[in-house]
Amino acid sequence: MKSVLSPHSRHIWLLVITLFLCGCETVGYYAQAAAGQWRILSARQPIEKVVQEPDTDEKLRRQLMLVQEIRAYAAQQLDLPVGEAYSSYVQLEDQYPIWNVLAAPEFSLTPKRWCYPVAGCASYRGYFRKSAAIAKANSLRAQGYDIYLGPVPAYSTLGWFDDPVLSSFVNWPPERLAGLLFHELAHRRVYISGDTQFNESFATAVSEIALPGWLASQGLTGSATQARAETMAVRQLMNMARKQLKPIYNSSESDSLKLEQKNLVLARLRQCYRKISEDWPNPTRYQAYIEKANNATLALVAEYESLVPAFKQLYLESDSWEAFYNATQWVGEMDKNDREQKLHQLSEEYSLSNSVINAQSTFEAKTCMTVNSP
Repeated sequence: MKSVLSPHSRHIWLLVITLFLCGCETVGYYAQAAAGQWRILSARQPIEKVVQEPDTDEKLRRQLMLVQEIRAYAAQQLDLPVGEAYSSYVQLEDQYPIWNVLAAPEFSLTPKRWCYPVAGCASYRGYFRKSAAIAKANSLRAQGYDIYLGPVPAYSTLGWFDDPVLSSFVNWPPERLAGLLFHELAHRRVYISGDTQFNESFATAVSEIALPGWLASQGLTGSATQARAETMAVRQLMNMARKQLKPIYNSSESDSLKLEQKNLVLARLRQCYRKISEDWPNPTRYQAYIEKANNATLALVAEYESLVPAFKQLYLESDSWEAFYNATQWVGEMDKNDREQKLHQLSEEYSLSNSVINAQSTFEAKTCMTVNSP
């Protein structure tokens, strides 16, 4: 008898069936993932249809039309494999589609990793229900881990499915919306199984490199420039916190002294954020994130941003977006040790050539984190 399942649903349920060979927790985890993904896929509506419907909210109509412009730019100017991705819209039942859990040991900035079929190992565990994410976070916290539990407004299925625009991010300001779509579409172009830091830093770099050109094409610069400056300042603060924590964790001091020193560094981070952001138009933009900073949140930032300079340098050495993607793929396919050495070399080269550009934010973060005491 002919199957009544669509190709997309077959992908999901075949994955779940194979996982019944594994442990109960694994089966339960993938079952909720399959069900959550299916709920989203089955709720998709073509953007063109939503835009044309007379009862569609006018703001939503404008934002979906903007998405279409961003998609066209990504395909034509950035050589990203857009295909049918983000050509549909889903109004979610909840505020966010997924909640991620990330864990790091009490005295380490190396996150716990989980391994998945196809995607390889990653430093996060995603749940389509917040209650399930909370339960997992509580379990890990009871084992002594520092925990980050946070909503995920968007994610990529790496080209397995035509990802839709979600209500969780559709109303974002133009620069954030474009930056997000460039990031997620980049995952469809290059993805190295088992290397979260490589993949997320690459996608972040693509977004940051592409955004100024897109903003210029839209006549948007002012607020986006301020937002990028604020992001850089926060990035530098968290980099400094990580640099100060590493020698503490690697020392032979007692755990009680390590904990005392750790708390001092994190308190300094929170104080410095309040100082640096006091004149920002929206000083609370990152406040909630900074206030709950711990090893897990610092590890999360490192996963998404630590290798961004390396990829920016690789882009500068390439004569086109396609050449850049090919070079990234080549680096990604290196032996892991060789890959890390190459990325370190590229990061150093970028830092040297951009020392003046980054000097102010680096100086402010370093000065505050060094001089100020909680």
